[in-house]
Amino acid sequence: MKEKVEGTMEQTNEEIIPQEAHEQALQERFALAVDRIARLKQEQLIAEPFCSYFQKTAAFVSLTVAAYEFVASGQIYQASLSELGERNHRLYEDILPSAYASSYADPSYAEAVFGAKWGPIASFLYTELRSLIVFAHEQRTDRMVIRMELLLEIYSAFLAAAEEGQATSDRAGAGEPGSFYPPYEEIKRIIYWFVSDYAELAAEEKIAALVDPGRDFALRLVMDSDLADLHYLYYFGEYVTDNELTIARHLLDQPEETIRLMARTVSEGFRKGFEVTGRDITKKKTVNVRFCLGFERMIRQTVKDFAQLGLAVTINRASSTILEGRGVNRVGYYGAIPNKQFDFDHKDDQALVLDGQLITRRLEALKAAYEQHRDQAAVFAGPAVVEVFGESPVNLIIKNTVIAFSDKQQQLMVGYMSAAGELQNRYIPGDERSFTIIAFPVPEIGDHFKEIFDETILINTLDYDRYRDIQQIIIDALDQGGQVYVKGCNGNRTELTINLIGLSDPATQTGFENCVADVNIPVGEVFTSPRLAGTCGQLHVTRVFLNELEYIDLSLTIKDGMVTDYSCANFSQPAENQKYIRDNLLHHHPTLPMGEFAIGTNTTAYMMGKKYNIANRLPILIAEKTGPHFAFGDTCYSHSEDVVVYNPNGKEIIARDNELSLLRKSDPSKAYFNCHTDITIPYDELGELSVVLPGNTEADRSSGALAETTITIIKNGRFVLPGCEELNKPFE
Repeated sequence: MKEKVEGTMEQTNEEIIPQEAHEQALQERFALAVDRIARLKQEQLIAEPFCSYFQKTAAFVSLTVAAYEFVASGQIYQASLSELGERNHRLYEDILPSAYASSYADPSYAEAVFGAKWGPIASFLYTELRSLIVFAHEQRTDRMVIRMELLLEIYSAFLAAAEEGQATSDRAGAGEPGSFYPPYEEIKRIIYWFVSDYAELAAEEKIAALVDPGRDFALRLVMDSDLADLHYLYYFGEYVTDNELTIARHLLDQPEETIRLMARTVSEGFRKGFEVTGRDITKKKTVNVRFCLGFERMIRQTVKDFAQLGLAVTINRASSTILEGRGVNRVGYYGAIPNKQFDFDHKDDQALVLDGQLITRRLEALKAAYEQHRDQAAVFAGPAVVEVFGESPVNLIIKNTVIAFSDKQQQLMVGYMSAAGELQNRYIPGDERSFTIIAFPVPEIGDHFKEIFDETILINTLDYDRYRDIQQIIIDALDQGGQVYVKGCNGNRTELTINLIGLSDPATQTGFENCVADVNIPVGEVFTSPRLAGTCGQLHVTRVFLNELEYIDLSLTIKDGMVTDYSCANFSQPAENQKYIRDNLLHHHPTLPMGEFAIGTNTTAYMMGKKYNIANRLPILIAEKTGPHFAFGDTCYSHSEDVVVYNPNGKEIIARDNELSLLRKSDPSKAYFNCHTDITIPYDELGELSVVLPGNTEADRSSGALAETTITIIKNGRFVLPGCEELNKPFE
């Protein structure tokens, strides 16, 4: 969709004409690029293997241009469902697992064809051009033009080198015509300046899509489409499979009250997030809704519910381009994931050109974007996220052919994320926003999809009051202690001591939050920010999925709350396992603190996982409620530590900080890590979880203090604390 020019009666012709001239110039650039790329498909002016590469790449770009014209002409709205499916498949087929090994998008194939030097360049360019698919469906002519011109600029450099090589060869009387490449650094410079020149464009697009309801491409599709006619799924431009079609059909079969219940769980959870923290939701005007295609009937009702709260909805597409930070995790709306290995291979593509100057430019562009949308950012309430789970597990391969960050670049990225987080908090203060997140299964989870879906609805709407009262019993026990002792069983090697922040006035204070289905759905956990000093031991899980990636025999060594060593058994080489953890769990940080310790109480969710043999496919959102869990990175109160919060019983939750987050007052760059990853020990791997009372800590014993007894909360995977017996009923 072309950006609309909004005018008023007061606008003069002088104000309107430049915009018309800009649009005309853009259309001329588009037409020229389309024509040149069409001719490029037939040209054989440079040597192999780049001749075939540019021909095939140009053919793919022409395919996206055809999609652009298909939408612009309106034919997309007259096409049959089968034709839409065939066209959609053609746009994505070369990166599907069955074809990926012979696609230029596969870094290993690109290296095999072009060598170690040129392979990353070729694979990067082909991958970046794949973002044309979504821009074609959105009719974003400008976004298409800049990428087509990038291709043509690089091709022109190869063509000029070939012509110079021909002339040199003719003069020298030797050499093969067209066999010369341009200098490698010249091509890298072209890519560098592409990323740098359009940094402002990318930053503005990112912030506007988050806070400006006027960027409504997806919102209009959700609200205006005939959802009983599944043609609409193909209008988004995302990859569509049976998963998305089946989810949409399943929601169509649901009674209206079920859809209202699902939507209200989201909107009410969001509202409660403001209520329990004492924040004023009436000061906010917008909320960002994120979801996977297929849930449009639920999302439409959610939009209506938010309108009743006075909130307009923004819906941004998950990034598909290096300019906006493409990665493994999708933030926004998205369709099916064509190939997780493709995402994994290209998550660090920006390392091809990343340096300190580019980091500075990106931060300047981000600040300018926030300034441009300052007023809209100030009334942004936060995100409401509908996740999915149950996709078939994928055994990802670590390739030495991918573009990867150097140690210096990792440090630059850590600095960038910290600075970007501070910018966000300046314009969208953490103590004034909230969020909510919920998850549902996809059909790929197996033959019992419908039953699992219906049980997930029940889990997401469990009784608030019942869990609140039971969890308060657990908190009352925890508040008596100075430490918590956790030990694994059944092959789990965990043995941890978690040091708790002490209470100066137990009558009015508590160290744990009673979390009951507001922002973090479903119900079922109590959590705290542990004291780092004295928190030590080993955390181990036999198998876990974190941010869509699997870890086998994951082990973290903790000393004074910080990760000091780590390993897993995903790969044969220890170095590969360590790199996998550092890149994806530690997010390039050399270490992370334990930002959260929690006890999950949702035994109903746990038994659903056991019943259908899907425990390893539950999302962390649900999995964290099925046992004690430990989050590494920031605390749960990141950027809002100074907001006073209370449990339902009126006690103030004082454990909102740790030793690192307190640095926000003296050195903010060291206070936050801009990540938070939960790791859960399932009940069947939990031997003991006990509260260590004062007088029984190691320090107390060494000083000769009288040892007191511990309070055991969980023993051999069952709740043994009096008053918690009801939590064991699902086990039966």
